[in-house]
Amino acid sequence: MQAVLYTQVEGDNVRCTACRRYCVLALDQRGFCGIRANRNGRLMLENYGQPVAVHLDPIEKKPVMHAHPGSKVLSLGTMGCNYACQYCQNWQISQNRTVGEDFVRPDEIVDLALQVGAQGLAYTYNEPTIFIEYAHDIGVLAREKGLFNIFVTNGYETPEAVVLCREFLDFATVDFKGNGATDFYRKYISVPSAEPIYDTISRMIRAGIHVEITDLVVPGVGDNMDELDHMLRKILEIAGDQVPISFLRFHPDYRMMEIASTPVATLEKHWQHATDLGFKYVYLGNVPGHRYQNTYCPYCGNLLVKREGFETEYIGIINGKCLFCKEKIPFIS
Repeated sequence: MQAVLYTQVEGDNVRCTACRRYCVLALDQRGFCGIRANRNGRLMLENYGQPVAVHLDPIEKKPVMHAHPGSKVLSLGTMGCNYACQYCQNWQISQNRTVGEDFVRPDEIVDLALQVGAQGLAYTYNEPTIFIEYAHDIGVLAREKGLFNIFVTNGYETPEAVVLCREFLDFATVDFKGNGATDFYRKYISVPSAEPIYDTISRMIRAGIHVEITDLVVPGVGDNMDELDHMLRKILEIAGDQVPISFLRFHPDYRMMEIASTPVATLEKHWQHATDLGFKYVYLGNVPGHRYQNTYCPYCGNLLVKREGFETEYIGIINGKCLFCKEKIPFIS
């Protein structure tokens, strides 16, 4: 399938405009992601219609904490990725550059979502930006059927990609890694810097997309508090103090098996720093049963939403307001 996000450059070369790598590809060359390729002077999305992972998930697993709590989403991903995370839990697909033969039409994905009782779709498991044209075609049909759409993304989209997202995307979880530290991104992800991600967040918010933030905290190599402070202050400036932010516990995987899981105390220290800076909705992820998985009213402190694993129970939100102090709570339901 021919891609939408690209431009012609000199001769038969093309420049992909889906992610911030802006790969320039000669004939028969693939981009870093492995699935966007120059074929006869046109950029082709070679994994269009080829989801390799499809699963019904709770929305909290994405994690989306402030939109449709307790709902189910049909999650799907493909081969390939524009990152090379050395700790990737989905490395079997994200670092796989194989192009399959099976074809699943966008309408078939939407029909499946309706059949299994999903309220929305999530494009996840690998970076959805690299298969954005497929996600777009599914998402447009999904909206027509009353379903919402979520990107679980590393935030490395181009401005051109965000414009395309406006046509179908409702929510985005933007995933930072290692507190957004430049050294971490270069060494463990093969990305020059996390700085373009802040621009993506700003553009998504201006496009009317509900954005939430996560940060994977990697002990010893991606948990520096000065880097955390830099990241949080930029997010605060761009997205405001009500943007939900979740600090995720690292688990050893792929090529980083020698690093232990993040100590809970480290995550709690991150939670405290974000709270001290003024963020009103801060969470911990991958720590089942921890109280900071819950939502508390930032004005009166009462419990609003209780979460046990991926089970969600409304306790103190009525008509978008705190049951106890009547302040407005930014939940989409």
